[in-house]
Amino acid sequence: MTLSADTAARLSARIEGYRDEMIEFQCRLTAVTALGPENGGDGEWLRSRHLIERLRGFGLDRIEQIDAQDQRVSTGRRPNLVVRMAGAVARPTVWVLAHMDTVPPGELKLWESDPFRAVVRDGRIIGRGVEDNQQGLTAGVFALRALHDEGLTPATDVGLVLVADEETGNHFGVEYLLESAPHLVHADDLVVVPDAGSPDGSALEVAEKSTLWIEFTVHGRQVHASIPDAGVNAHRAAAHLVVRLDRRLPVAFPDLDPVFDVPRSTFEPTRRDANVQNVNTIPGEDRFYFDCRILPAYALGDVKAAVNEIVRETEAEFGVTIEVAYPAELPAAPPTPVDAPVVLALAEAVRAVKGVEPRTLGIGGGTVGAVFRRRGIPAVVWASLEETAHSPNEYCVIDNLVGDALVLAHVFARGL
Repeated sequence: MTLSADTAARLSARIEGYRDEMIEFQCRLTAVTALGPENGGDGEWLRSRHLIERLRGFGLDRIEQIDAQDQRVSTGRRPNLVVRMAGAVARPTVWVLAHMDTVPPGELKLWESDPFRAVVRDGRIIGRGVEDNQQGLTAGVFALRALHDEGLTPATDVGLVLVADEETGNHFGVEYLLESAPHLVHADDLVVVPDAGSPDGSALEVAEKSTLWIEFTVHGRQVHASIPDAGVNAHRAAAHLVVRLDRRLPVAFPDLDPVFDVPRSTFEPTRRDANVQNVNTIPGEDRFYFDCRILPAYALGDVKAAVNEIVRETEAEFGVTIEVAYPAELPAAPPTPVDAPVVLALAEAVRAVKGVEPRTLGIGGGTVGAVFRRRGIPAVVWASLEETAHSPNEYCVIDNLVGDALVLAHVFARGL
């Protein structure tokens, strides 16, 4: 439903007027760290307190908190916030979902500034989390605030969902939220997740690959490095296994699907844990990981079978034993139909605000969009992003931040 010219102009002026406040909001949010316990942090509690205070200050005080229990953090709770604004009717509700948690900064020497003290320079905000996912979170907050400040009653209910634990599995975040509050989001609701996209804002993500994380633990026998024949070098066997997996898996699963960016299945060696601390010891254990993003045409069971074949060969050749575990195993969710109401509404808003023609596509990265799709709820993942997430000197383009807030405001206010 097309937005009236008067409403569009009012929202545009209002959100442009928020520009400096949006920058300040981002900077203050960056300083309130929200790392999950897997990443050495204490969760999202302090950030959620900060957000509740700011939301109430904006007049957005219909806030519900749904906590997941997690004894690994000091409060024992991982917060999820639901912020609502009443429309003329309740359904279909328009939801914008963003996550509160971030990832660690990584190697500090690669940063040009303190990752948790945002720097504003050359039209950008620089700091950990400013693009992933504070840009989408901030855009959603100020889009909702714009409707409130303009005194607009949307055609249907609208709301924000701000979740925990997106960076480490969603178990205490959106998964818990939808399980504990099954009537919160309906199949006919419109769900937008501003957590992936393209620099010009044209990319509407409607499909994702399957995700498979693989943990390999190679067991040998530790000895002094001067007498290698008395031991079994787990590190050597692991190195050969990495190379074999890296070479053979792409050959075993070669299909291309142009809907996806990247169009092929990917099998990437990523993390490797430390083994022995000294140079003159042959390690008896070595652990490493692969991150695999697999086209929906392939069954994960077939990939695991291929992995096991390579593992057995390596065990036989090097005299080691290898444990294989799967910390994440997520089959591809059904795609969102390209003619779903949320796709059409978002595409219309992108055209109106960004002046580009939207395009639907699939991605390899996992987002919470898949969590909704597995429950039969169409969702679109969208934002105007430079893809600096998880990188040193992560940045958010301020024009993208402001423009995305206006796009989301258009979706909230559709039909007015």
